[in-house]
Amino acid sequence: MALYARHPRFTVALLILIFISLVMFASDSASFSSVRSMAFNKSRDDALAEVLALEETHYEEIVQRRKQLIKKWGPTPDKVDPFPSHGEFYTLWDFFLPSFRCPHRVERIGIMGDGGKWVCGLERIAPKRECNIYSFGVNGESSFEADLMKAAPGCQIYGYDFSVSSFGPEIEQDRDLKSRSHFFSYALGPEDKHSAADDPKTFTLRTLMDRNGHDFIDILKVDIEGNEFDSLSTFIDSFHGEPLPFGQLQLEVHVYPGSAWNDFPKFLGWWEKLEAAGLRPFFSEPNLVYVNLVRGVRPDLIEYSFINIRGDHELVSNRPPSPRSG
Repeated sequence: MALYARHPRFTVALLILIFISLVMFASDSASFSSVRSMAFNKSRDDALAEVLALEETHYEEIVQRRKQLIKKWGPTPDKVDPFPSHGEFYTLWDFFLPSFRCPHRVERIGIMGDGGKWVCGLERIAPKRECNIYSFGVNGESSFEADLMKAAPGCQIYGYDFSVSSFGPEIEQDRDLKSRSHFFSYALGPEDKHSAADDPKTFTLRTLMDRNGHDFIDILKVDIEGNEFDSLSTFIDSFHGEPLPFGQLQLEVHVYPGSAWNDFPKFLGWWEKLEAAGLRPFFSEPNLVYVNLVRGVRPDLIEYSFINIRGDHELVSNRPPSPRSG
């Protein structure tokens, strides 16, 4: 005779006990898994923080070596020639090396020639449901922006260039990319000048972010032919020491002969402002296309990529990005 038939009450009680035990075991397992996950995330956060702290130590050493180089060729900043021509073995760029290592994958995005940029941690931005890319200086070639958008389907791109009327064909001829792009024939500047009489209409970066309803930019590209100095200085000053609202910056720096920034103390002060705001260069690439086309000129143009080590974003924190929808 079956156990249930012989002892029905005992059997029911036994089944209830087994069920309660299974529920408690599952609950304990879930709790353990949750605790283990929390510990793992904490461990990852600690590891990333340690890497960033170590890189910051190395970067401080480079800053000290910069001071030594200034003393060697100066001995004060006002005595340093940015591009000497009397046998000195340095240029301006040797004082500002890309010596901070991005703790994530670094890859070149866009065309292999002039127009491509070096990006940090794109794999951490790509899964986001929503992200923002700002591009100042389009000039009809948009392979960098297009490849970023292909890698990160949740990204919208905002482009600004008063010298052209649209993005390049890489975006304009792609229906999906075109639907996520926003172009404006505006200039980036240190002040807002956009009355009917102003040509081109000029906006500060902070004003444009406000107009777009954005409080953070994941990737910021700036290539505006020498106007980067005052534009970025104004933007940094507007935050009064608070973390800047972007994760990384791809910036072409232009120090043309005769420019006010062709002055070592002035350039040094601007660069130190970037550093004080938390920007650390992790890559640089001289614009050799410019040197080749304008033969015999000095290397006035250089591409820098910076990571922002301040704030709370995917490049400096292991908080999971919001997943893409659909």
